[in-house]
Amino acid sequence: MKKENSTDQLITQIIRGIEEVKGQDIEILDLRDIENTVCDYFVICNGTSNTQVNAIVGSIQKIVSKSIQEKPWHVEGSSNAEWILLDYVHVVVHVFQKHIREFYNIEGLWGDAKSVKIETSTKKEEA
Repeated sequence: MKKENSTDQLITQIIRGIEEVKGQDIEILDLRDIENTVCDYFVICNGTSNTQVNAIVGSIQKIVSKSIQEKPWHVEGSSNAEWILLDYVHVVVHVFQKHIREFYNIEGLWGDAKSVKIETSTKKEEA
């Protein structure tokens, strides 16, 4: 029970971090029912430039660290900021530039995963 609870909290704070700097197209893939996966969840989003991708990653790390004192176990891709991966062990965050996300199509590769799209507040205001 404890792991589940802390994972939910972690995902909530990651999404807060993404929304804080207007990350787009947030999607959560639940990988728990798929055999031999590296983690339980992917959180995927994209930004419009390498500057925004870096800002999203910074925001996630700051908010997660402040609110639940978690730091990523591993960070990859910061040098060119086209696709940065934050590994929080049970949750792996993928922050893409939009065209890179479309090219790699992680959601398609993990088509068996349960998927939840997060409606961001900016989209709600437009509706």
